[in-house]
Amino acid sequence: MCDQTFLVNVFGSCDKCFKQRALRPVFKKSQQLSYCSPCAEIMATDGLHENETLASLKSEAESLKGKLEEERAKLHDVELHQVAERVEALGQFVMKTRRTLKGHGNKVLCMDWCKDKRRIVSSSQDGKVIVWDSFTTNKEHAVTMPCTWVMACAYAPSGCAIACGGLDNKCSVYPLTFDKNENMAAKKKSVAMHTNYLSACSFTNSDMQILTASGDGTCALWDVESGQLLQSFHGHGADVLCLDLAPSETGNTFVSGGCDKKAMVWDMRSGQCVQAFETHESDINSVRYYPSGDAFASGSDDATCRLYDLRADREVAIYSKESIIFGASSVDFSLSGRLLFAGYNDYTINVWDVLKGSRVSILFGHENRVSTLRVSPDGTAFCSGSWDHTLRVWA
Repeated sequence: MCDQTFLVNVFGSCDKCFKQRALRPVFKKSQQLSYCSPCAEIMATDGLHENETLASLKSEAESLKGKLEEERAKLHDVELHQVAERVEALGQFVMKTRRTLKGHGNKVLCMDWCKDKRRIVSSSQDGKVIVWDSFTTNKEHAVTMPCTWVMACAYAPSGCAIACGGLDNKCSVYPLTFDKNENMAAKKKSVAMHTNYLSACSFTNSDMQILTASGDGTCALWDVESGQLLQSFHGHGADVLCLDLAPSETGNTFVSGGCDKKAMVWDMRSGQCVQAFETHESDINSVRYYPSGDAFASGSDDATCRLYDLRADREVAIYSKESIIFGASSVDFSLSGRLLFAGYNDYTINVWDVLKGSRVSILFGHENRVSTLRVSPDGTAFCSGSWDHTLRVWA
C-alpha cells in the first residue's frame, strides 16, 4: 500500500570496497552484509557461466514460470462457484456496530484480539499502542512508542504480553500486568531488528517466538527471550506488507504478501519458500489462512480479494465487482470459513460468500479507509480499525 511504504537509505562503509556510500542489505550464505550498488551488482554476476548474462537468466526464469502456469492450468477443471451451485445460498445477513473504541489521535493502522475473546490491542500513527476492553470500551493499557506510524501489533497467545513496531525498524515486546500505574515502557524488550520499517508481526503458538515482516523485503523468526534471529526468509522482491501463521497446532508454515504482488508460503524450519502465487496486479496488503489451513485469502490494491487453494496449488476464486475500484486493505474469514470480511479504502467493509463468490453485505460506519480487520477468536464478532482514528466492533 503506497501510503504506508517508506524508503530508508543507509549510508556507511561498504563491506566490500569500504567506500562511504548508500548501502543496501545483501545476504551471502545467510550472513547479512551491507554493499553499495556497484558491489551488489558485481556479486550478483559472480558465478555466471560463459555466455551467461543476468538478462538471459531472467528470460529463462520467465520461461520456466510460464511452463509452471501451463501445468497448473491443466489441473484447472472446474471453478469453485460451479462446485458450490448445489450449496444453499446464505439468508438475510445483518451486522451492526456494537461498540466504538475512541482514544487514538491519528490513523489506526493495526489491531489484534487477545485469546480471551475480550481484549484488543491497537496501534496508530499517533505513536500509541492501546489495550482495550471491547465489552466496556475502557482503555486498560497505553504505551507511547519512540516513533509515529506504529504499523504492527500483536497479542501473545497467553494474553500476558503484546508486541509492536513500525518506523523504528524494531519489534518490541511489552509484558502486561494488572497494575494500571506500572510503567510499561520500563519493561520493554527489543526483540527484532530489521533494516527497514516493521510492517507486521505475529507470535507463533507460544510467547517465546515471534514472526516479523519488514519493508526490507524479508520476514524473520526471533526468540523473544534472547532476541536471537532463529530463521530469516528471503524471496520477496520488494517490501513485505503482511503475514499470517498457519492455524495448525504445529504451525510450521506461514504466508506473506508484499509490494512485489506475490503471496509466498514458507516453511519455518528450513526458511524455504514452498509455494508462491503471483496473480494480483498490485501490492498485497493482507493475507489470511482459511480456518482449515488448506487455503488462504489475500486483499490487494488492485481492488480484488483472492482465494488460493494450497493443495491444488492455484487461485480458485476472485472476489470483486466492477463498482469496487478501491483497494482492499485487510481480510479475515468467519470461524466456519463461509464468509470473507474485507476492509476497503472506500471506507466500507464488504462481506463475501466464499463458496459462491458473491457479496452478501456491505457495512458502513467508518468515515475514512478501513486499515485493519480481525474476527474474534470465538467468531461471534469482528473488529475493524480505520484512518478515522476509531475501532468498531461488529456483530
